[in-house]
Amino acid sequence: MTRTFNFKIVWFSLGALLVIEALFMFLTLGISFLYGESDFMAILYAALITLGVGVLGLLVGRRNDKRLGKREGYIIVASVWVVFSLFGLLPYYFSGAIPHYTNAFFETISGFTTTAASVVEDVESLSHGMLFWRSLTNWLGGMGIIVLSLAIFPFLGVGGMSLFTAEVTGATYEKIRPKMKDTAKYLWGMYLLLTVAEAVLLRVCGMGWFDAVCHSFTTISTGGFSTKNAGVAAYGAGVHYVVLLFMIVGGINFTLLYFLFKGKLNRLREDEELKWYVNAIVLFSFIATVVLIVFSDTQNWRMWEASFRQATFNVVALITTTGFAGFDYTLWPSILPLLMFLLYFTGGSAGSTSGGIKWSRIAFLCKNVLCEYKRRIHPNAIIPVRLNGKVINSGVANGITAFIAIYLGLIVVGTVVCVLSGLSPTEALGAVTASIGNVGPGLGASGPAGNYAMMPEIVKWILAVYMLLGRLELFTVMLIFTPAFWRK
Repeated sequence: MTRTFNFKIVWFSLGALLVIEALFMFLTLGISFLYGESDFMAILYAALITLGVGVLGLLVGRRNDKRLGKREGYIIVASVWVVFSLFGLLPYYFSGAIPHYTNAFFETISGFTTTAASVVEDVESLSHGMLFWRSLTNWLGGMGIIVLSLAIFPFLGVGGMSLFTAEVTGATYEKIRPKMKDTAKYLWGMYLLLTVAEAVLLRVCGMGWFDAVCHSFTTISTGGFSTKNAGVAAYGAGVHYVVLLFMIVGGINFTLLYFLFKGKLNRLREDEELKWYVNAIVLFSFIATVVLIVFSDTQNWRMWEASFRQATFNVVALITTTGFAGFDYTLWPSILPLLMFLLYFTGGSAGSTSGGIKWSRIAFLCKNVLCEYKRRIHPNAIIPVRLNGKVINSGVANGITAFIAIYLGLIVVGTVVCVLSGLSPTEALGAVTASIGNVGPGLGASGPAGNYAMMPEIVKWILAVYMLLGRLELFTVMLIFTPAFWRK
């Protein structure tokens, strides 16, 4: 028996989520009031408008059957990031911090998708309230707005499994508790705990409390927004190592972090994706460090330490798609800039806050190539691909292959469109790859030492779509545009 599309539950859910966004705007309002800044009223108007529309959504959809099917789940997940950005830009727009509507939308969706591709040319000119809201968009988008809602929806009588399967990134997902609301609570509990821990450590390393909180928001979320024009490079080595550590943590599957908190270390040791992720960080950091030391031509151990720190920081920032502007790797010698660009495609672990292709898919792809080679040698042998000791069935294998093919195809299409819109091929390739991978810095003018302010307006809208595609892992967005999705 088929069921008609439940529009009321969509309105109700989006309304509830907008109320949540408004509450965080009121929190930002408190920061503006604390520092006595002139944008207090702008943030207040933005919060009231968001709250009003959210309450209206709750009223319009209040009489629904509370059943949230897969179609409704996909629609909510695909639309909430756009809806949040449309209202989340209001503090920037009303205050005049980002007076151009396209730029305000670009900055906001870049924040919520944890891309951190910025159009703000002088970050330090922003008020404390705007800087806090900017960092908060990273933090909210990191663990996933939907995962936050899963802890709240049950109290409103709405289930959330459809939302979870549509939003959680990667090739696989795993519930850590029998009930979805309990899973969401545990995830957000860990997320909050890690955020607080980093903020305290950054304060110990010399950061002021405000900067420490903002950077902890944008590190554990693998977002990458900073309160300084120079990014994390504005601070000392102690801060670099703390941020480095929490970027690595942010790129790990949060299910594994849950098992770590529970003392189940065997789950971490047995996880193949984690091994690929850690080994990649070690390998590429080693290569980059050696090249920097060789080209620096110095025997000073302090320079060796700086080379190691800068190389490892940038490798981790790119692999985890945090994209912090730590050090300008485009100025590095030899083949390192190309190596850094290749890391744009990787990403962290499935179930983490990072973007990119993810190491579970890369591991499958590499293993499948090796297995195919063995099949050619032994054509009668059955040689399956295994991850974590489990055979990858044909459905999952086809899904991974299709994802990677579509991902690379979209990069090609986006690059061509951006070139036709006025960008150079290098800048177009860098911007598109960084956007769909939620990395942040691109190449050329949009590189780690620049921003996206001078991009043509049409390019900014194209890149905003790519950020959304990358955050929702392609299929969630693409499914809703297929006719079969809307059939009963």
